[in-house]
Amino acid sequence: MRCKNLSTGAQHYFHFSEDELCSYEIGPEIATALGIPEVGSFGDKKTVLSRQAIEAAMDAFDSYRTNGAHSEIFGTFGDPRDYWVRSSRDRENRVYPTKPLIRFILKKTELNGGWGQKSDAAARLHNSGFVIVDQADEPVQAPERYEHLISGADRIRLCALNYFIEPAREKRLKTVTIRAGDLASAMGLKNTFPDICQTLGGEKLQQLAKVPPPTISEPNPSSSTTFTYQLGSESEAETMSQASMTTSASATNLILYGPPGTGKTFSTAAEAVRLCGEPVPQDRTKLMAVYQRLVAASRIEFVTFHQSLSYEEFVEGLRPETPGAEGKEPESEGMDTGFRLKVEDGVFKRICERARLDPGEHGSRQGLDRQRNLFKLSLIGANWQEQLSSALANGRIFWGFGAGVDWSPPEFEEFEAVKERWREDDPQKHGTSADISGTWYFRGAVDVGDYVLLSVGKNRIVGLAEVVGDYEHDPREEREHSRRVCWIWHSAEGAQRSDFYPERFSAFQPIYQLASDKVDWDALEEITLGPKPPREPNETRNYVLIIDEINRANISKVFGELITLLESDKRLQADNEIRLTLPYSKRLFGVPSNLHVIGTMNTADRSIALLDTALRRRFTFREMMPDASILEGAAEKCGIDLPRLLTTINERIEYLYDREHQIGHAYFTACGSRGDVDEVMRHKVIPLLAEYFFEDWAKIAAVLGDVEPGEASITGGFLKRTVLNPPPGLEDGDAVARFRWQVRSVDEGFDYSKLVGT
Repeated sequence: MRCKNLSTGAQHYFHFSEDELCSYEIGPEIATALGIPEVGSFGDKKTVLSRQAIEAAMDAFDSYRTNGAHSEIFGTFGDPRDYWVRSSRDRENRVYPTKPLIRFILKKTELNGGWGQKSDAAARLHNSGFVIVDQADEPVQAPERYEHLISGADRIRLCALNYFIEPAREKRLKTVTIRAGDLASAMGLKNTFPDICQTLGGEKLQQLAKVPPPTISEPNPSSSTTFTYQLGSESEAETMSQASMTTSASATNLILYGPPGTGKTFSTAAEAVRLCGEPVPQDRTKLMAVYQRLVAASRIEFVTFHQSLSYEEFVEGLRPETPGAEGKEPESEGMDTGFRLKVEDGVFKRICERARLDPGEHGSRQGLDRQRNLFKLSLIGANWQEQLSSALANGRIFWGFGAGVDWSPPEFEEFEAVKERWREDDPQKHGTSADISGTWYFRGAVDVGDYVLLSVGKNRIVGLAEVVGDYEHDPREEREHSRRVCWIWHSAEGAQRSDFYPERFSAFQPIYQLASDKVDWDALEEITLGPKPPREPNETRNYVLIIDEINRANISKVFGELITLLESDKRLQADNEIRLTLPYSKRLFGVPSNLHVIGTMNTADRSIALLDTALRRRFTFREMMPDASILEGAAEKCGIDLPRLLTTINERIEYLYDREHQIGHAYFTACGSRGDVDEVMRHKVIPLLAEYFFEDWAKIAAVLGDVEPGEASITGGFLKRTVLNPPPGLEDGDAVARFRWQVRSVDEGFDYSKLVGT
């Protein structure tokens, strides 16, 4: 082992046996050279446990779990009470008890398992940059009262090295990306992103990990900030100040492309979870649990493009709506029952709006909830100011019709019951009467949580409240019908209706629901809550739109003018921000920077060369080709050399057709027996080859190794060929032999020798 003293430049060499590598002691000068903090002393020396030693102890403990090896050490320990440690490698079970590991490493017979002394098991592992956890793998924070426990930047560096950089080196990756939120989650840290980002971008970590300055994404600092390190040689590790480091755009437009079955759609889940700022579990089941949680939280949307998809479905369009379609309007009597065209948002506009209005990590930017219903309630008469003052003083809204009747019984939830009760007193009334329909609205159609605007006349509002209570009736009060509300805004001067709603309020209906698609919520928010200051980039959470089969739709038709808005520098609050007026809603629209778009593209369905040039320029393309090495595990179960099988088939397809029509490894990953492989070949691979080569069975046979020229009939490994006899009268008319091709039956089975060798 070679170390360089950073202050003197002197070289220090250490030679360890395999056993000695488990634990070693170094003096303060060497500790400084290594970038390792002082964690405890024995005289003038510092004790450090290497990652290799700790992981080797975990390997030994796995052997003990499996076959009882090292039972003389591990067998003396029962289940721990408090402390476990998390492995830095991908294992089936990453949680290990602390005391047995330290005893195995140090060959000590007596030791404690907690934090109290620098020699205790949890303290040693903590100071070596490992994460102490409970049995459920949740990080346990070290007590702050112990000065011998490392913390802050020192521990962040060691954990980043142990859990991210060194594992990437073991896998021979060229780069490793550490997201601040992932490291914080792994360590169980909260609200420490400035410290984490400063440490990950600092020179000390570069020296410790022997890496050059990382590429850092914006915003910085933030939970979503990423640090990408090149895992090259030591000579490449030139130090650089954080101010001069390269930054990357915050918005991601990515397309995963490749032949069918290469795991493109499978990979979008992990990519979406990562872009949402969540740790990406290695276990697929755990990954999908995180993915589904984000989908349920409406932070991930998934849509599949197809040939019939239109702008109206993807962005916004007009949908016919009949009266009462939303269940909020009473029936009409003797009136036109036609329909109106309502603007309906598509999946792209919906997720853009959610991302734009995101309340932030801790909900600090709350505004009006645009999913709630908005009702108008008129203050009628010259004494409207008195009505407003009473409403504000009592925290209630009032209904001035239907005196002497208690509308709270359950039967009055139905409009018909309200109408019939009114007609008992006045048989001439019809369902469109303001007092009947208004009573029904006020009594129950307005739900708890809905918003109510108080209006004066046709063009003025003086109050906005959230309904927080059900209908109440008190015959002792002058205004006997009321509902409790929470006032959001009120003003005697009021505000103009035209600033947020295009249609004048009806003078004949004191209360009714406003058309939600016509409400300018941004303008209403500014009236009632005041203008919002521009949000900082690190305030928002990330959102992801996944577009599967993005090349199957007419891109120009689906995106329309919005293709320009996808560019990072054209996003909202970017340097070259662009907003466009949408054709149906007539509203200004922009794409927020915290929305990421991931697409998948099957190159066998349509060549990448034919993709819309505008889309190609605005997206980053990541190729995903078949990886035969993934099938090595499945090959052992099936008794067939699946990697060689897939490689041979794809080499022949590339020769006869092109590289974009290869067959992906995903077709075979679930195979657990030879019968499974037969099923895949019979029902997936051979039909796909028939589609590729347009039923040219000679080429299909060439791919499968079944071509044997010169024979009238053949029985190959997968196909059977027999000569077709010409019909009478054509015996001499065509000298070209014609064949009948058949796939071998299930009883005959397949012979793989011509694809994988004997």
